[in-house]
Amino acid sequence: MSTTQGNLVPAQIYESTKSGGIAGPVVSCMFNPFEYSVSKTNSYSEDSKNQSNVPQMTFSKAGSQTLKLALTFDTYESGEDVSLTTNKLWYFMQPQQPKTGGDRKEPPTVAFQWGVFCFVAVLTNMTQKFTLFKKDGTPVRAKVDVTFTQHEDVNDYPAQNPTSGGDEILRTWSVVRGDRLDVIAANVFGDATKWRAIAEFNHLDNPFSLQPGQKLIIPEETT
Repeated sequence: MSTTQGNLVPAQIYESTKSGGIAGPVVSCMFNPFEYSVSKTNSYSEDSKNQSNVPQMTFSKAGSQTLKLALTFDTYESGEDVSLTTNKLWYFMQPQQPKTGGDRKEPPTVAFQWGVFCFVAVLTNMTQKFTLFKKDGTPVRAKVDVTFTQHEDVNDYPAQNPTSGGDEILRTWSVVRGDRLDVIAANVFGDATKWRAIAEFNHLDNPFSLQPGQKLIIPEETT
């Protein structure tokens, strides 16, 4: 898939080398995530003999970075079973025979890459929820929550070619029940009157008839 259903460059999840190179299957996102969060927790212990008003803290260990994101996959227009796509993600949680030899099977190292951000990790949690079905019960829409846990100290923002940074920066908005374009414009631009920019950019014939789950492309802020 060269672009998402919103005609954007898609985020990708793929089997990775330790440095972030592609080593196996690639899953392209049908819709880019609206946001993602990266967190890290370090552990400290308190001195049990401390008598002061402020506890004395001793560093115990560094925690791993984790990446959490929610993805949407939708095959309603084609009618194809959406699980044929989401099942590709389950592969990344299944123990595989090591390519370097040996008997110990482990899930592969994977990477989530979107633009300049590349997070090399292992997939530690995945939950998929099917939310739309055809009359025969075939699922055609799924929401997938995934958690990646980093086990290698890899730069998440590798150096980029300076000439590759001139593209227009675009965002997406996932419509929920009750959303209106003026409300969305107020959220993303801080100005409800700029709703027409979103309507024109998305070629909306009826800008007041948004559907839950619909993806809108948010253009650069207008003056």
